[in-house]
Amino acid sequence: MKRYIYIGTAVILGIVASCATNPFSGKRTMALVPDSQILPSAFAQYSEFLKTNKVVSGTANAKLVESVGIKIKNAAERYLNAKGYQGYLKDYRWEYKLVDSPEVNAWCMPGGKIVIYTGILPVTKNEAGLATVMGHEVAHALANHGQQRMSAGLVQQLGAVGTQLAVGNQSEQTQAMAMQAYGAGSNVIGMLPFSRKHESEADEIGLTLMAIAGYNPDESVLFWSRMSEKSGGGAPPELLSTHPSDATRMTNLRNLIPKAKAEAKKFGVTFK
Repeated sequence: MKRYIYIGTAVILGIVASCATNPFSGKRTMALVPDSQILPSAFAQYSEFLKTNKVVSGTANAKLVESVGIKIKNAAERYLNAKGYQGYLKDYRWEYKLVDSPEVNAWCMPGGKIVIYTGILPVTKNEAGLATVMGHEVAHALANHGQQRMSAGLVQQLGAVGTQLAVGNQSEQTQAMAMQAYGAGSNVIGMLPFSRKHESEADEIGLTLMAIAGYNPDESVLFWSRMSEKSGGGAPPELLSTHPSDATRMTNLRNLIPKAKAEAKKFGVTFK
């Protein structure tokens, strides 16, 4: 049965070879869905979201979200310009909105459309904590993680078609078992590790951005420690999760902090 799990996975390996290199991650990424389709759709969805949710404006917290967001955006532009990627973000339409919701969450859509929920502010606690969150979420957009997830989803669907064709002359029971095995296997050995990799990548890029923006990356560990306490350890096992475990994440961050500080030093930013 294992061979059915890997039939579609082989398709992925052939596609990855034609991917482009992202200047933030330095890695080749899948881009089966172009920005010309993704960005207009993201902008429209963001606009619709703001119409149907309570946007907080004019408050100290709303102003802080915008201020930190601008600093993170400027850090990204400084980094890209230094690497020779002037104009890389020309199609971005940055927005930084605080939304009234108890949800402990934040996100950034492709094209720089950011939402911070009020429910996460007690956990961010201070400006550096907020910079940790915004750096991480912006990093997802800058590393084209949304585009990659869409591309991976298409590949997974293509793999399912391949699996179906491969067992098309088998009994209905065998076909059902093969598709079930492929679905579970492609998630556990494909999509979930892919998502965890994105989270770790966003942590690393986010650390660099917040450091260049002038925020001490040491604060990132303190933020994620508070997040861990907030969640109460109720996350699924790392193997079955879209995110690294809290322990893994904080260990990785501690290891990455010296690199982020060294990068910030190139831009004249130093920390004690």
